[in-house]
Amino acid sequence: MRKKILFIVGSVNQTSQMHQISAQLADEYDCWFSQFYADAKLINWGVRQGWLDHTILAGKFRTDAESYLRTNQLKIDYRAQQNKYDLAVVCTDLIVPSAIRATRSIWVQEGMIDEVTWLTKAVKALGLPRYFSVGTSLNGSSNLCNVYCTASEGYKSFFAKMGTDAQKIFVTGIPNFDNVRQFLRNDFPHRDYVMVATSDIRETFRSEDRPAFIKRAVEMANGRQLLFKLHPNEVWERAEAEIRAIAPADTLIFQQGNTNEMIANCAELITQYSTVVYVGMALGKPVSSYFDLDELRRLTPIQNGGTSAATIARICRDFLKFDGQREDFVKSYQYEPQGHGREHLSL
Repeated sequence: MRKKILFIVGSVNQTSQMHQISAQLADEYDCWFSQFYADAKLINWGVRQGWLDHTILAGKFRTDAESYLRTNQLKIDYRAQQNKYDLAVVCTDLIVPSAIRATRSIWVQEGMIDEVTWLTKAVKALGLPRYFSVGTSLNGSSNLCNVYCTASEGYKSFFAKMGTDAQKIFVTGIPNFDNVRQFLRNDFPHRDYVMVATSDIRETFRSEDRPAFIKRAVEMANGRQLLFKLHPNEVWERAEAEIRAIAPADTLIFQQGNTNEMIANCAELITQYSTVVYVGMALGKPVSSYFDLDELRRLTPIQNGGTSAATIARICRDFLKFDGQREDFVKSYQYEPQGHGREHLSL
């Protein structure tokens, strides 16, 4: 029998990344997929009440991810109930269910990590569950997985400082953000606008002065065409009404569509807490962010021509072939990055 791999998915971005990795392994291994889940009774009670519908545990995230999986004819084993797995590839370690802890595991970075706040520091200092930090600021810092695949050397240093053993961390690049040149060729009909990519700050239980942000975007556009790309998790009606009340009448608003192609066609990119700022930076666009831009340049995902999925799949394959204790894999593994070097780190 072929060995089984479980891929834990979340948002459509996380799901598509896992799909790309699995496609490199499907001929050799039996690949299955599960939406991110918890085995804690309190969390699952919150899921049943609908209180966590704006997280990747439930709601639209699960609906959209499972729709993606079915459309691509991928096998679903929600909560890992059908099979026993030889390897789990996860998109977050904010919660690591017991079934994942019991097997070999590889964590894959999705994109940007939320800013470290006073709450993040308090949760770490008090040893509270990582999800109490409200957001992804502690994603990648549990040290519970056997291998961590990161976007860049900058992120490797960040996760090591946050508590994950540096020996476990491999700079692989991440699918969806490792070949941004490809988005320059597109058929998106609009060009040369100032693009505003919003974040789901309010939907993830944080505070935001959205009217002030919109006014600032209008000022920065200085008469140029504005295009707002809303985060898919945002409440559309509220967000659209706020924009229409403040921005010029010809402002374009999208909640769906290829964000990367929109960025490729823009003259300037305004973001809040969004991974897409890296696409703008890699394409040489003028960008703004709530994060420090110098820090973002240090963290920007490596550009390797779209080979990250193959690199991560190679680590999965080598880990499954490793005969020793899973904790010993990184001690003896000779990881040799392929497909990226210094000449590929910027565009």
